[in-house]
Amino acid sequence: MKLLVLNGPNLNLLGLREPDIYGRQTYADLERIVREMCEAEGIEVELFQSNHEGALVDRIQSAYGAFDGIVINPAAYTHTSVAILDALKAVALPAVEVHISDVSKRESFRQVSYAGMACVKTFMGLGLDGYRQAILYLKRYLEGTL
Repeated sequence: MKLLVLNGPNLNLLGLREPDIYGRQTYADLERIVREMCEAEGIEVELFQSNHEGALVDRIQSAYGAFDGIVINPAAYTHTSVAILDALKAVALPAVEVHISDVSKRESFRQVSYAGMACVKTFMGLGLDGYRQAILYLKRYLEGTL
């Protein structure tokens, strides 16, 4: 099983950016957590982060035929990017959305998730543990054991 874990804008600044909302763990911590989780579960994983919408769309498109599923935290593009939604729909790979904070309890403009419309499940408000939950869920989903 091979998963692509995508992270959107400003996630490279984890630990610096609004630590009261996003915590003090860094992007390097996130990468370590994801890699250790996938290794323990026998999952091959590739991580990708970009602050550029088109780069994320390109990476989603290139996942077709190369990955079994996608874990995605589109960050601010969650609420603005029809392009990311369309790319996820186009490749039709099972995808799980992750948000470090609970966006449902935040500003009104964060209440719509375009990417989430193409995802089989969303985890939010669990900090970096949401990535673990998303990986486990997607693994079970792909194995048909949910």
